[in-house]
Amino acid sequence: MSDTDLLETAARRLALALDGLEAAAERRLEADREGASLVSQLHALGGDRARLAGELDEATARARALETANRNVAARINQAIETIHGVLNSPE
Repeated sequence: MSDTDLLETAARRLALALDGLEAAAERRLEADREGASLVSQLHALGGDRARLAGELDEATARARALETANRNVAARINQAIETIHGVLNSPE
């Protein structure tokens, strides 16, 4: 093999190695971009989770208040029914 052939072979090998390095660098950059995107999505999901937890707490508190109001109304209705029964059953 002549010096020219050896030089051409080395140049081809170098070009292939550089192509491989460039491809690996592109894959790494893409992986980094995807990682940054995932971190961004994770941050957004954390914010959504906190917001939803707050909304759930508010809804739970409202449900408890409604249950209390419902019990109070039921007690008043029962008292009204007893009063009406007392009036209807009382001798005149």
